[in-house]
Amino acid sequence: MTDRRRELVDAKRSALVLIDVQQYFIEKLPLAERRPLVERLVWLLKVARQLRIPIVATAEDIARNGPLLPELSAELPKGTKVHDKMIFGLMADPAIRADIEATGRDTFVLIGLETDVCICHSALGIEAAGKRAVVIDDATLSPPPHHAHGLRRMADAGITVTSTKGIYFEWVRDLATMHRLRAEMNAPVPSSLTL
Repeated sequence: MTDRRRELVDAKRSALVLIDVQQYFIEKLPLAERRPLVERLVWLLKVARQLRIPIVATAEDIARNGPLLPELSAELPKGTKVHDKMIFGLMADPAIRADIEATGRDTFVLIGLETDVCICHSALGIEAAGKRAVVIDDATLSPPPHHAHGLRRMADAGITVTSTKGIYFEWVRDLATMHRLRAEMNAPVPSSLTL
């Protein structure tokens, strides 16, 4: 059997999972890192939509922590449910797990907050369910030093960790698709990202 962690991430097998990007959590982050993170998240949502990659979205305890940031909600495909997540690892919530299963995909690319808690717990739960979790290191964040701890914990568990640039090129794969996608998106690359 092939070790999927050694394979490139295939767009046709992927779903993008946006986790808990709410003002409450954003305000915990270093000021200089907030806007660049949100720009990368918005851009990844646009890429996923253009490539017809399903998106699953959560917000933690919406009544207490508020909704997803408006600029992210605006990028979700029409009809996308934002799950009110009351548990750290999303696979332990039956409704979210059902949405994960309903994508028909077996690779879940995780972006959002916070790396060492909800991202880590969710990635481990996805892997335990027999699926592949991929974590985007520059599209996830926790207040320092916890981001680094979370990435190390997941990498030690064998979870694929890559970057926004890395996942973009793994999804795109060739120049023709890249040029078509850039023209269709008609959106600038985030200033914090060099392709």
